[in-house]
Amino acid sequence: MSYSAGLNILEPQVINRERIQDLIDSFSSIGASENGSVSRRGFSDEDIYARNFFMKTLKELGLKIRIDTAGNIIARLDGHDNNLPPIVTGSHLDTVPKGGKYDGTLGVIAGIEIAFFLQENDIKLNRPFEIIVFADEESTMIGCKGFTGNLSVKEEDFVTSNSCSIIDNLSRIGGNWLEIKSAARSKKDIFAFLELHVEQGKVLEDGGLDIGIVNGIVGQKRITVRVKGQANHAGTTPMSNRNDALLAASKIIVGIEQIAKTTSESAVATVGKLKLHPNAANVIPGEAVFTIDMRDLDEDVIGKMSLRIENLCSEIQEGTGCVVQIEPQFEVIPTKSCPKLVSSSFHESEKLGFKTGILPSKASHDSQEIGRICPMVMIFVPSRNGLSHSYKEYTSLDQCANGIEVLLNTIFSIDKNFLDKPLMI
Repeated sequence: MSYSAGLNILEPQVINRERIQDLIDSFSSIGASENGSVSRRGFSDEDIYARNFFMKTLKELGLKIRIDTAGNIIARLDGHDNNLPPIVTGSHLDTVPKGGKYDGTLGVIAGIEIAFFLQENDIKLNRPFEIIVFADEESTMIGCKGFTGNLSVKEEDFVTSNSCSIIDNLSRIGGNWLEIKSAARSKKDIFAFLELHVEQGKVLEDGGLDIGIVNGIVGQKRITVRVKGQANHAGTTPMSNRNDALLAASKIIVGIEQIAKTTSESAVATVGKLKLHPNAANVIPGEAVFTIDMRDLDEDVIGKMSLRIENLCSEIQEGTGCVVQIEPQFEVIPTKSCPKLVSSSFHESEKLGFKTGILPSKASHDSQEIGRICPMVMIFVPSRNGLSHSYKEYTSLDQCANGIEVLLNTIFSIDKNFLDKPLMI
C-alpha cells in the first residue's frame, strides 16, 4: 500500500497510544530508581540493556539492524527505491544521572512507533527509513560526532562517565575506536534528519502551545575567568586597603547579566560555577575562578557578548587592581534548521489541529551535529513546568502521541513532495 492512497493525512487515533505508553514504561524501567528517576549513563550496563531492547524490538519487526564504529545503532526499513538517501529519525537512550523518562528516549520511541505503523499498515515510503540511537549523547556525544566525521581522533579528548577509556567503552557497545572514521556519513548519504524531543523548557507550556518547531539550535561559547587578588586577614585589613578577588569577580558577574540582556533579547549568559581560594571564613579571597556560558542562535550575537565581557573584565582589572585572566574552554557554532523542513512540519502540525509555534532550542542535541551535514529539523513537545534532567520530567501520553503524529505526517509529506527535489540545509 502507498501512503498516498489517503493515509498521508492522519487522524489522531491512528497512533497506537497503548504501545507508546508500553514503550515509555519499558525503557523507563531500565535504570529506574525508587523516586522515579532514570540513570542510564552512556556505556553502562543499563545503557546496553536499553540498546539491546531497542534492537530486539525492531529486529522482530523486520528491520535491518547494524551498529557503526561510533557505536550508533541504525535500524533500516526499505523503501521503494533503496538507492535514494534515507529519511532518518532518532535520538539517544543514555541519560544524565537521576534523569527523566523522556529526554532522548521519546525520540527513539517515536521512531519505533512509526516503524510499527508502517509495517502494520503495509506502507512503504519512496525512500528508505532509518531510526538511529546515537551513542553517549549526554557526555562525549561521540555517536553523533562520529556520524558526521566531526570528532577528535585523540583518545584523551573523550572523558567518559566511567573509569574506562573511550576505546574500551566503544567496544562494549559494538563500536570500534580504531575504525571510527568509517562511521562518518556524507551530505549525500542522508536526505533529511528529524528528531522529536521534549522541549526541556517552558516556552510551549507558557504559550499554550501543543507543538514547537525548532528553527535552529543555539551556539555556545564557554570561558573560564580567573581573578587574582591578594589573600589577607579578614579582621586586620582595612576596607580601603583590600585587593579582594571575590569583590572584583562579583562586579564582573553583575555586569554579565546586563550584557546578556542588552545584546539581544534571545541571548543568555550564565555563571554556573564559582570557586574561591583559600575559601576560608576569616580570609579575604585571593583568587576567584568562575565559568561563563554564552548561548544564542546567532553566532554574531555570541561574538558581541564575548567581546563586551572581555572589555568588562579589562575595566574591572583597571579599577580594582586585581589581575583578570580569560581562558577559553570551548565553542560550538549554531545550527540552523532546514527552512523547508520547518515549513513542512509546521504545516503538518497545524493540519492536525495543534497549536504550533516556532522557537530555537537552547540546549544541545544530536541534531546540532547532524544538521551540519544534512537538512534537519526538531519537533518539540511540552515539558511540564519546564523541568528536565530530573525525576520530575514529565510529558503526557497525549503530548507524546501528538509529537509522533506530527513527525509521521512530516515524513510522509517530504517523502512525497520532495522526491525529485533536494532539501537544502
